[in-house]
Amino acid sequence: MEILKSKVSRRRFLQATGGAGAAGAVIGGTGIGGLQTLGEAQAAAGDGQTKINTSICGQCPARCGIHVYTTNGRVHAIYGNPEHPIANGKGCPKMFLGTYILYDPDRFKGPMKRTNPKKGRDEDPKFVPIKWEEAYQIVADRLNALRDKGESHRFGLFFGRGWGASDVGVNIVPFGKLFGSPNVPIGHSSICSDGSVVAKQCTDGNASYSSYDYRNANYLLMFGANFLEAFRPYNNNLQTWGYIRGEKVPKTRVTYVDVHMNQTAAAADRALLLKPGTDGALALAIAHVILTEGLWDRHFVGGFKDGGNHFKSGETLDPASFNERWTSGLVEWWNAELKDRTPKWAEGVTTLPADLIIKTAMEFGTTRPAIALFERGAHTHSNGLYNGMAIHSLNALVGSLYAEGGLAYQMGPAYGAAPANPDDFLDEHAKNGAWKKFPRIDLQGHDDGYKLAKNMIQEAGANQLSGKAGYKLDTALFYMTNPAFSTPNARDWEKAMETMYVIDTSPFPGETAWLADLILPDNTYLERWQDAPTYPFQGWPLAQIRTPAIKPLYDTKTFGDVLIEIGKRIKGPTGEYYKKLDNVENILRHLAKGFEQTPGDNGVNSFETWVEKGSWYKKPYLWRQVRGEFFEWDGKGYNKPMKADEVKAKLLKTDSGKFEFKSSKLEHEAAWIAAKTGRDPKKLAFPQWEEPKHTGSGDLHFVTPKTALHCEGRGANLPNCIAIFQPTVGGRTQAMAELHPSVAGAKGIRDGDRIKIKNNLGEIEAVARVTELTRPDVVVLPFEYGHWAMGRWAKSRGAHVDSIVAQQSDRVTGMANYYTGKVSVEKA
Repeated sequence: MEILKSKVSRRRFLQATGGAGAAGAVIGGTGIGGLQTLGEAQAAAGDGQTKINTSICGQCPARCGIHVYTTNGRVHAIYGNPEHPIANGKGCPKMFLGTYILYDPDRFKGPMKRTNPKKGRDEDPKFVPIKWEEAYQIVADRLNALRDKGESHRFGLFFGRGWGASDVGVNIVPFGKLFGSPNVPIGHSSICSDGSVVAKQCTDGNASYSSYDYRNANYLLMFGANFLEAFRPYNNNLQTWGYIRGEKVPKTRVTYVDVHMNQTAAAADRALLLKPGTDGALALAIAHVILTEGLWDRHFVGGFKDGGNHFKSGETLDPASFNERWTSGLVEWWNAELKDRTPKWAEGVTTLPADLIIKTAMEFGTTRPAIALFERGAHTHSNGLYNGMAIHSLNALVGSLYAEGGLAYQMGPAYGAAPANPDDFLDEHAKNGAWKKFPRIDLQGHDDGYKLAKNMIQEAGANQLSGKAGYKLDTALFYMTNPAFSTPNARDWEKAMETMYVIDTSPFPGETAWLADLILPDNTYLERWQDAPTYPFQGWPLAQIRTPAIKPLYDTKTFGDVLIEIGKRIKGPTGEYYKKLDNVENILRHLAKGFEQTPGDNGVNSFETWVEKGSWYKKPYLWRQVRGEFFEWDGKGYNKPMKADEVKAKLLKTDSGKFEFKSSKLEHEAAWIAAKTGRDPKKLAFPQWEEPKHTGSGDLHFVTPKTALHCEGRGANLPNCIAIFQPTVGGRTQAMAELHPSVAGAKGIRDGDRIKIKNNLGEIEAVARVTELTRPDVVVLPFEYGHWAMGRWAKSRGAHVDSIVAQQSDRVTGMANYYTGKVSVEKA
């Protein structure tokens, strides 16, 4: 029996191998029909030996290390890798479902082309199988023709979860540069979490998600970041919660802010259920209390020249009276905004009692170290930028940036050079072609669009239809994204796909695939090579590698290899670049050469040891702020003092080299922002309160959160996910709409009734769960169902919530305002 070198307990091995013989057993207990057995999905003969493959999970962005057990070429068990620093041998509820993705009977079996020229929900694509060589040539011929005509800008590549250099940094991004298109790539970040990224960029200069030192924090103040259900890295969050709320002394105190009771709210010390879109008002009031009560961190923030505290509600101050250290614009912010943002004022906005706001502020200001974190719940509104800036400013006030028990930003891995440098393969068209005068189809970065946004995938469909960018796409390729389902007002994307040649690379028959002209099916994550530097975790660099547990079941290919093969067939230097890349495994071998010079703490110093261990990492985090002084790790400790210019270059990357309560980034674009939003150019650089602009119609706020079983969209066609989809309110085999008893009673709705949820965009139906776990002014229906494609279990199950969510985005961050809609409810 072969076991790759790893720390696997005998008990686990026996559990996994004992299950191998029963891998063909029927999966029971879901209450969902139509399930086949794993044995039926793939019966393989062999010698009965069990192998353990070290890889990483693909169910969410966490990138947990996994051990994949195979016997006779069949995967039958997945466990957390004990040597992986995120997984630590453990797994979340969806880690184990990789087998069902691998053996999904609805998977595409090979490349296909459409033979029905008509497109639509009710039009059968009439796909026919083709060979890969034909598929590659179809794409290459279209792209070469566009380039020959000087229309290379009419090709777009849209992607969702980009995993690493092998499919994004070395592969996708250079393709746009070499081929010559502003639309390669367009990412999905504007329907993910760009609100938090841009808010942090506007205050501390880092356009990134934060890394968190949860284990050393004594207070967590969470705004709309569902730590125990849908916040990354979910698996490690569960482990961390057990430590900070169980073993740790003192236990970490948690206050959780949301609009309904979920698993995190239920487990917290205090749950604050506020009016949707008012998170920023709460944060401003907490900041007001921290200042008036003198609770700010003087080592990091600074203090009044006379040593006193002169922050008094409603009174302005002379900025010259305060000496700031690592912050900028505090007194100006106070005068312009904070002086009037009292807890009593916030009570009127949020509906939270003023005394609870004061208690929360006092706890947060006196319990160090403390972290204020936020995600989509706070920033998916028209005022999301300011909500995020206000919340993040709390971290500066209590000195948590780069401190032990605080938050920082993620370091990248010590990768070696790629097989080729794209700058060496630029021809005249790539350097100076006509494509450079055209804006992106999503109008990201354009004066007439979303100038400061990173991506605007939710706008691209509508812009394709209107021709707003001055042209229309001829060909579009989609990788790990399904905008025909997952964007607000997704019907625009459906119609847009009728006007272009669509190439989809999903392994699954989703909505975009149904509208596609060409299917180039990707391997699942258990069948492919791929690198994956960590999403922000604990700051120190960490790079995982995904390796194939088995050979592809079908005639599918890893997307990275597919793009390389297409690239090889593009005329000129572009083709030469991709010939140098050769394939994904070759890229990974080159990246791993960096580990020879910088071996990992776990002994990884080569491609072979990276594959064996599954990850490379190097502790500790290199920088630390201690009582207002910054230090760099010198190999033995945080002993090397940092100069102000070093802090600016490496940590606080703003114009001032400080945390900016008055954002220089926003000041630079004040005229444009004021013109597009009507905001006061003298005030718009500060975190401030702004009423959210609600879309739709009706008397209830419509909130559509993710749950733990979301699996980035794949969970909709996994019976096991469907069976336990909504644990807090008991949603099984369907998503239930949470409705407060006061609303239900007034409308004659009982628990379990079918209800209509409607607004000016349309209506959907759902089953009511009458519960006091949600606010009286909110109806909650999780995002997941309502597919009109995707597979036998997903199709026609439940309601598509985004069909009644209007396309409105934060004018600065570009973040889609998913949670800002209004609806009415009635009995169906």
